[in-house]
Amino acid sequence: MDTVTKGIVAGLAFGAVSAVPMFFMSFEDKTKAILASFINRFAIGFIIFNLELPFSGWLTGLLAGIFLSLPDALITKAFKPIMSMGIVGGLICGILAG
Repeated sequence: MDTVTKGIVAGLAFGAVSAVPMFFMSFEDKTKAILASFINRFAIGFIIFNLELPFSGWLTGLLAGIFLSLPDALITKAFKPIMSMGIVGGLICGILAG
């Protein structure tokens, strides 16, 4: 399987893991919140598998997870859930991308 396909699979999985709990929460515009979360987490999974940095996989994943999650955390001020999900998901994707 090529890296693009792996990135799509990882992005879909990470996006789904992030979006499913949001169905049980209340938001001003739930559809937009779930879609934004899914897109952000999809991007993290996809990019990690297609990013070539001179670091080990886990560090590449960690950095991508942090940098791609930080704007959403700053805008929403929900630092703990957004950053922790980005860090953990980034690490997992980075380890799997190796």
